[in-house]
Amino acid sequence: MISCEKILQYLMNFAPLELAEDWDNVGLLLGNRKQDITSVMTCLTLTPDVASEAIERKANLIVTHHPILFRSVQQITTETSEGAMLLDLARHDIAVYSPHTAFDSAAQGINQQWCERLALQSCQPLELSADLNLAGHGLGSGRSGLLPQPIPLQNLILQIKEMLSVDTLQYVGRSDAEVIKVGIACGAAAEFMKQAQQQGCQVLITGEARFHACLEARQRGIALILVGHYGSERFACEKLAEILQQEFPEIKCFASEVESDPISIL
Repeated sequence: MISCEKILQYLMNFAPLELAEDWDNVGLLLGNRKQDITSVMTCLTLTPDVASEAIERKANLIVTHHPILFRSVQQITTETSEGAMLLDLARHDIAVYSPHTAFDSAAQGINQQWCERLALQSCQPLELSADLNLAGHGLGSGRSGLLPQPIPLQNLILQIKEMLSVDTLQYVGRSDAEVIKVGIACGAAAEFMKQAQQQGCQVLITGEARFHACLEARQRGIALILVGHYGSERFACEKLAEILQQEFPEIKCFASEVESDPISIL
């Protein structure tokens, strides 16, 4: 048997919680760290259908990228979908852990995985961690790196579309503009455009951005590529399941199969 504590310790070494943003809610959010674990499910967001899948497939630990209980909660009852879900998970002894922005910024986290997918060179954080020890190891939020050679923005967009198997992507900027240095900030992270520009990036790849952030990018002269919040992060949840399976071969580790992007495009 593998204890929940042992898996959590591995996750905290893989994505130190000190890397998380101050506003975040990370760590063990539900459950007993002393319980034995036989099956782990990873997902991007823990929703009622994903929770039902975990119960059906007898997972007893869920590693969800997006935290549950993110906002202050005064009541947990069956009168809300979240309350009913949490009570159901507790009734089935299913623990819930979220690394969220710690996973975004980890040495092998989501932003670094984007760098590797795009074959970026000389990668570094867009913003070093406030934790001096972590900053001393070159860790922090976002990433920037150099493409193997300069290419038009439209070519980079085509490369990402093929990578994500999508037909369309939103972007800000001139499609014929030459790019060589790329900023990465998964999720809803257009606020890193300033840091990206300071590092000489011609484009920032992120999940989503508000309208006014897009206007700001145009005024600043930095391009944005918006790959969708789901598209920017879900692949790493699948990868995390593989990593956990390799680390703990005696238990079953898998990514949710019912989870899907809530946004559709005709």
